[in-house]
Amino acid sequence: MYIDFAKIDPQEQNKLLVSTITPRPIAWVVSQSLQGNVNAAPYSFFNVFSGDPPIIGIGMGSHQDGRPKDSRINIERTGEFVINLVTEDNAEAMNVTAIEFDYDVDELAQAGLATIPSIHVKPPRIAESPVAFECKLVQIVELGPLSGLVLGRVVAMHIWDEAIIDATKHHVDTTKLKLIGRMHRPGWYAKTSDLFRMDRISLAQWRTEHGE
Repeated sequence: MYIDFAKIDPQEQNKLLVSTITPRPIAWVVSQSLQGNVNAAPYSFFNVFSGDPPIIGIGMGSHQDGRPKDSRINIERTGEFVINLVTEDNAEAMNVTAIEFDYDVDELAQAGLATIPSIHVKPPRIAESPVAFECKLVQIVELGPLSGLVLGRVVAMHIWDEAIIDATKHHVDTTKLKLIGRMHRPGWYAKTSDLFRMDRISLAQWRTEHGE
């Protein structure tokens, strides 16, 4: 089936993209207003874009009436945020923070979550999350009237001790994190605990195996 995106409306384009680009990691973003009010919200248009410098990107849409999301307002005004990763155990709490509460409502309190002070930024991190990235805003790229790409530089990372295999070499046992990702339709998620291994093939190995 061939689909010309120029001939379908944006809502249908989005439906096709999120139904096929899966699973998508979830950025559980904690931000803070200039008045000190804490906000938390999950975003699944998210990934790491660069290792050097360490850049993380989050696609943040606006409300249908064009109002920017609370997270974006806070990040634009303060230049700071924390990305927490979501596990199987805190999935339901994450879902609570996705509710569109009023701007001054603390979603973390509504979800019964605890916080821990960050080191380099004012927004706290979520105590129940096994991994948190303290970030400083680099740039917001405007993608359209209802969408923007928030680029942040990671200035510090927190990870549970039990997930570290070798602290000197920074080796992580990713399976112990039990992270989840967004799937094809609203309400559907995937666990990352079902894994398989496939080593990368070197050019020399390929040539040897194919008699080149």
